[in-house]
Amino acid sequence: MTDQFRAAVASAARRLAAEGLLIGTAGNVSLRSGDRVAVTSSGLDLAECRLEDVTVVSLTGRVLAGRLQPTSELGLHLGVYADTDASAVVHTHAPYATALACVLDELPVVHYQQLLLGGSVRVAPYATFGTPELAAHVRDALAGRQAALMASHGSVTVGTTLEQAVDHALLLEWLAALYHRASALGPVRVLSEEDQVAVITAALARGYGTPQENP
Repeated sequence: MTDQFRAAVASAARRLAAEGLLIGTAGNVSLRSGDRVAVTSSGLDLAECRLEDVTVVSLTGRVLAGRLQPTSELGLHLGVYADTDASAVVHTHAPYATALACVLDELPVVHYQQLLLGGSVRVAPYATFGTPELAAHVRDALAGRQAALMASHGSVTVGTTLEQAVDHALLLEWLAALYHRASALGPVRVLSEEDQVAVITAALARGYGTPQENP
């Protein structure tokens, strides 16, 4: 794994910190390339993350490069890679997403953009950080999804690229804030399954979310 991958992880951590999703040392980011994973280290101020602060490990967790110990949630990241085709994982304690994870069992589809995450966002049951139990709960909650909330803890998003995993984290926080604000105004409307199918059909037909050339 080249320094380019480690630098990309560091850059993603700094961006998420600047956006307010990573606070202090809370949260972690990883990127997989083949049988290696670049991951942020434990106890690091993520707003100051640099290439040398990113550790490279094998898919079994053996440290291959880097001077610092990897995040305590390494097992969560490796478990996701073992169970999915994800190439990147982002775990945050973002304020709105974490708040919802303290009160909801599932974030329903309140806006059509949520379908980019696969639909409703499940809340993984609580377990102590860094444990195999937590990693297993999160993997179950991620089934068929690009995001999961973690009860009384935070959130996890995945992507086929690091940029996509970061975008999913930003989208999840926006959706959580939207739900919070809407619920303060009254009962929150959710999209029915029929509505969701119509959105997906329209998005596929129009190439929604991608640049389109003029005819």
